[in-house]
Amino acid sequence: MEKDSDPKYVLQVENRRKNIFVTQLGEHREEEDEDVSRIPIIHEDPRKILQHHGKTLQRTLLLQKEVEHDQVTAELIAKRQEFQKQMEKLAQRSAEFSLKEEAGRARALKFDRYLKDCEQKKERAMKKYQNEQKLNQIKKSEIHKLKEELKELRVRQQKLQRKVAKCKVYEDFLRKLIEALPANYLECGEESLIRALIKRHETLMTANQNLTENLSSLLHNLERSRQEFGTLQEEHDTAKVMLISKLSELQTKCSTLQGKNTQLEMYISHKKGHFRNQREELGKMLLAISDLAEQCCMWHYGPLKEMPLLSKLDMIQEFILEKQTIREQTVQSDELETSSCSLKERPYKSKKL
Repeated sequence: MEKDSDPKYVLQVENRRKNIFVTQLGEHREEEDEDVSRIPIIHEDPRKILQHHGKTLQRTLLLQKEVEHDQVTAELIAKRQEFQKQMEKLAQRSAEFSLKEEAGRARALKFDRYLKDCEQKKERAMKKYQNEQKLNQIKKSEIHKLKEELKELRVRQQKLQRKVAKCKVYEDFLRKLIEALPANYLECGEESLIRALIKRHETLMTANQNLTENLSSLLHNLERSRQEFGTLQEEHDTAKVMLISKLSELQTKCSTLQGKNTQLEMYISHKKGHFRNQREELGKMLLAISDLAEQCCMWHYGPLKEMPLLSKLDMIQEFILEKQTIREQTVQSDELETSSCSLKERPYKSKKL
């Protein structure tokens, strides 16, 4: 590249022109141009001119090659220096990369430890959360049971309060009765009024117990009968639904069968008409065959009334073939007669001539 730019190695050729002072018009310009020797302009590279020119000295070529060699060595040295600089930069970058890689590994190990610690903490927290959830469920169930027991106790308390309120009347009545009784009422006999009242109360209590027992048994029977009625009602509803579904299926089947029956009736009617037409055509054919058999009767087949259909057809076929052979024979005899007549006429004409 430097050699091309060096002016020493560039061949400069001037395009010299003739300095001619024009005094007249260009009448004899062509004659003058013939006397002028023109120098061609060379556009080729000077190195190629020196190489291809036979008279070029070896010394000049050697100097040229040395210059080229010096240029190539200089370029090579520059390239080596540049390559060494690139290798140094590469080594520096590889060292930096190794340091960064070690730092990244250290950060990755640290982050891995951090992740493991987080996983362990998460597992511990999950176990703790699950245990707390189980405890909360147990506590909630216990609270629910206690609330149910509290409700039952409150209901029982309300019932007892209602019973106490009901029995308060009897307590007041007994207190008033004790206050109204004399002091020596215990010394009275068995037939006293108090004994009678007590017995009456006992009989009423037993009757009340019997009635309550009967009422409870009746209520139990009523509940059982209601349950049975409910089960029977459910069974009736299910059976009703099943029967309705079966009825709908049977209706669909019935409609499909009715459609098929109508199609079959139409098909049978069509077939009946077709069979009727075929029967009519068959009767016509049989009549035609019997008529042909009467016309083509041949006595060696027997009587016509006792003759089956196939024999009639064979007889008709034989009759037709016989007629056809007779016709062919007549045609051949006619042709022979015409040919014989033509042969007879030919010698007669020749004699006339």
